[in-house]
Amino acid sequence: MIEVKDVTKSFDGRTVLHGVSATFYTGKTNLIIGQSGSGKTVLMKSLVGLMQPDKGQILFDGRNLLDMNQEQVKELRKEIGMLFQGSALFDSETVLGNVMFPLQMFTRKPYEEMRERAMFCLERVNLKGAEDKYPSEISGGMQKRVAIARAIALNPKYLFCDEPNSGLDPKTSIVIDELLSDITHEYNITTVINTHDMNSVLGIGENIIFINKGHREWVGDMSQIYTTANEALNEFVFATRLFQEVRKYVVSHEKSKP
Repeated sequence: MIEVKDVTKSFDGRTVLHGVSATFYTGKTNLIIGQSGSGKTVLMKSLVGLMQPDKGQILFDGRNLLDMNQEQVKELRKEIGMLFQGSALFDSETVLGNVMFPLQMFTRKPYEEMRERAMFCLERVNLKGAEDKYPSEISGGMQKRVAIARAIALNPKYLFCDEPNSGLDPKTSIVIDELLSDITHEYNITTVINTHDMNSVLGIGENIIFINKGHREWVGDMSQIYTTANEALNEFVFATRLFQEVRKYVVSHEKSKP
């Protein structure tokens, strides 16, 4: 579990996060959503230690990231998996080489043991047989699955995903969502996903944190989001006509229940 308590961050006198507090639960898909410029990316970067908040606490199972020294942060990062927006694969490395990279960086295991672990992760994301290919030889969806395999190579306790469906078609996005959800539950990971994809929000959002103008404005799950009275959230989530119609149907159905 990750707990964020009263986190504030400013740039050049402009406050981007206003005392944000939130809980990201173990074994659940925790989603951060909000408009561009809302502060959600700053929150994500603060969670992974890429930005230092002005005040507050970020607790990883009770351990405050902001009180850690360099060595303690290094140890914590061994427990963290990262899935970057553009996959961030090494073009000069094979699929196998990419997945083995964190194992080579953070462990001293024999090569065969690292290879066995990497192959297991590739099989888990349904990429058995692709280990000798290079990123340029596989599709965007497959690249994303390679990135997921790399992210779980160290068997992380915490998994951070930045716009995992960016650049993917709707069908492939669903595959990635389901894979992230399955891995979260199977390995009991605290998964935090920063996303604009409303299909992800309504498909796998077990714990959704809505950030609006630097404030944590709403928390709930994918079922509650249909009937919330929060106007800013409704405007953000149901911006398209399709989602507006779906919401109208759900609200009317709820009202008609005896």
